[in-house]
Amino acid sequence: MSDLCSIGYATKPLPVFMEQLQTWRITAVADIRSVPYSKRFHEYHREALEARLRSARIPYVYLGAELGPRSKDPGHYDSKGQVQFERLQGSLSFRRGIERLQRGMAKGLRIAMLCAEKDPAICHRSLLVGDYLQAKHGIETAHILHDGGLESQRVLQHRLMDDHGIAPDLLRTEPECVRLAWRAQCRRFAYRRPG
Repeated sequence: MSDLCSIGYATKPLPVFMEQLQTWRITAVADIRSVPYSKRFHEYHREALEARLRSARIPYVYLGAELGPRSKDPGHYDSKGQVQFERLQGSLSFRRGIERLQRGMAKGLRIAMLCAEKDPAICHRSLLVGDYLQAKHGIETAHILHDGGLESQRVLQHRLMDDHGIAPDLLRTEPECVRLAWRAQCRRFAYRRPG
């Protein structure tokens, strides 16, 4: 099992969230939300969550500035205001966030990247961070699902191919199909500026 996981909290009671961290032996949480607050789930506000994790002896680090889906750099957006994950993945700030995750794993931490989305397939924790780590570093993220099960980044990629009706054939290899499905999913779910 990977030393890097991801977890979403949407509609999940905090005791269930904490139990899932314990079940999967998570020893640190990296909050990768651009905005570490929730309109509906106040127990997941940055300060409240950090205090709850501290009481369970689980270190918390905020990495939303580095690994969040909303960039402050206008060059990371297309003409319609949608963030382009490939551009974001090329930024120095993003790479520094990746290095921090890697240093934590090198210290023996089992890290869960935190975001709000229930399904990792529509969240930047798989589409931005998990994708990059697998493609560039061979690190496969294990996504803790809403029901507490696990889905590997590789299985998630195949789910995206199925969802978009993309399959290898005589003209397209599986890696090419994975990229096509990834791009289609990013177009559908990557952050768009309001307005």
